[in-house]
Amino acid sequence: MKNLLHKIVISPQPAYLGRQREQHAFAYEITITNHADQAVRLLNRHWIITHGDGQIEQVQGEGVVGQTPRLQPGESFTYSSGAVIPTRTGSMSGSYEFSTDAGERFRVPIPEFVLAAPESLH
Repeated sequence: MKNLLHKIVISPQPAYLGRQREQHAFAYEITITNHADQAVRLLNRHWIITHGDGQIEQVQGEGVVGQTPRLQPGESFTYSSGAVIPTRTGSMSGSYEFSTDAGERFRVPIPEFVLAAPESLH
């Protein structure tokens, strides 16, 4: 499984959407690319969302945006989602669980990315 772990590339791209009441809304686009020599299916997600004040929330569930995509070698899957947090800054990280056609399961870390309102970057 170790060689598969490094063959699945997760590329996040966050964006600030604005303030909604006392919350800050962020969108993110994730591209998952399969560089392995076999097909894999995304089964589950586990997100760790850290607010700027250190509070942590975790989100777990099946698939992403209602899908459990199967990626052939060389294929990519891109989806968009979002997070609303009470602080102007934060971060997200986590992992996706995949399986091979043979039923072998493995987790791939999602690289941590920063959530930041533009005014918080000065």
